[in-house]
Amino acid sequence: MSLRPVLNQSTAQPHVEGAGVHLHRAFGFGDPTQFDPFLLFDDFRGETPRDYMAGFPWHPHRGIETITYVLAGAVEHGDSLGNRGTLKRGDVQWMTAGSGILHQEMPKGNAKGQMHGFQLWANLPKALKMTKPRYQDVKSNDIPEIMDDDGSIVKVIVGSFWGKTGPVDGIAADPQYLDVYVPPEKKKTFKIDTRRHAFAYIFEGAGKFADSSRPRGVLLEKEYKGEELNIRDLSGNRTLIEFGKGDEITVQAGPNGIRFLLVSGAPIQEPVAWHGPIVMNTKAELQQAMTELRNGTFIKPAH
Repeated sequence: MSLRPVLNQSTAQPHVEGAGVHLHRAFGFGDPTQFDPFLLFDDFRGETPRDYMAGFPWHPHRGIETITYVLAGAVEHGDSLGNRGTLKRGDVQWMTAGSGILHQEMPKGNAKGQMHGFQLWANLPKALKMTKPRYQDVKSNDIPEIMDDDGSIVKVIVGSFWGKTGPVDGIAADPQYLDVYVPPEKKKTFKIDTRRHAFAYIFEGAGKFADSSRPRGVLLEKEYKGEELNIRDLSGNRTLIEFGKGDEITVQAGPNGIRFLLVSGAPIQEPVAWHGPIVMNTKAELQQAMTELRNGTFIKPAH
């Protein structure tokens, strides 16, 4: 067994997307090889409707898959193929945009006005860029939830873990997408296929991810009264952890426990030509998509 080193640790940054949705972006529109096959990860949450109610009106996608996971409130969606639906608390949607789709996503708050969800973009390999669009809507009750003897809980959204397999299938990146909770002060190790790129995203509580080269936790630089200090600290809310190679990770939960997404996928290792929600392999393919958007031929007929 080999412990994955922590390559990088960062905090998701405030961003405004769609028609004015306030969110935090953990990564996206940077080096596409860093998290290959994943391209972007957004954490959208708000306590008041004005932060999210404008939503994500009609927009195109091609060449990627989008994964939406709702923790609070709901997301109403519709598309150019006539699909309509609502993702509620605990629900997941995996949309394969393939050859192209126009859709909208409109967040709605719960009774307290709260909304919280995540969206992950996964790249498609060249052979599947122009595949037929596909939706997989999964209700929370269909997502396996496993509790270990120490009180740790894992929801298996995609992939197999601890003898359970998530309900989403047929995904090009062959990913593993887990929602993990580790109780206060508990230490837990999780296995990950060594061939995959992997990251964790903390959204509740705090903890330390063990590092093979820094066993006492991750060294952080923080500013205090104008001076930069090097301290070993707990990683908390909205923290992204990027792992290196290995086949397991270890986390030590803080006094309030820790909850995080643990995501891994097999790298595609192909050229990326990327403009907004359209991701192809070459600039020519990207330009063709833009031309089709302008002349009304972006959506391909069913066959």
